[in-house]
Amino acid sequence: MLYKAIILSAGLLLINCKTQKGAQVPPKDNVETSGNLTKGTTDGSVIYFNESENRFLDEYQMNVTFKGISEDSRCPKDVNCIWAGVAVAQVEVMGTATRPMTLSLASLDNKGRNYHQSADFNGYTITLTEVNPYPGSAEGSKGLKGKYKIGITIKKTDTSSTMK
Repeated sequence: MLYKAIILSAGLLLINCKTQKGAQVPPKDNVETSGNLTKGTTDGSVIYFNESENRFLDEYQMNVTFKGISEDSRCPKDVNCIWAGVAVAQVEVMGTATRPMTLSLASLDNKGRNYHQSADFNGYTITLTEVNPYPGSAEGSKGLKGKYKIGITIKKTDTSSTMK
């Protein structure tokens, strides 16, 4: 009976290895965004991330992870609000020679409420440019958890500091 279990385990291991070898990996310079592709990640172009997505960006020698949305108080569609609201994305960045750092990037700048659309890291300025989908009046932002997509831009800063 024991030899049957060993043979079955070895067979499953071989099948798993063959499946992994046949997996298609998309090219590094294409970033998928809700049905269309954005070519390249040249300085200043928008890079899209799905919630919980982690990607190493060779061009910037930086690992970027979109952890999630910590706050989404944006005014829902078809509703009149006094304040437009804000979405705050938690983005973890780590350079090849730095420790990981979590940046809180907001959909708008509001210094009084400590919301910042951009943050400096390792000689680059990382800016949140898009947060999708926009909340609707029926479900609000609670129904969007796990479905968020963000767009960020990364630009070389003029300063030569290693980290801010």
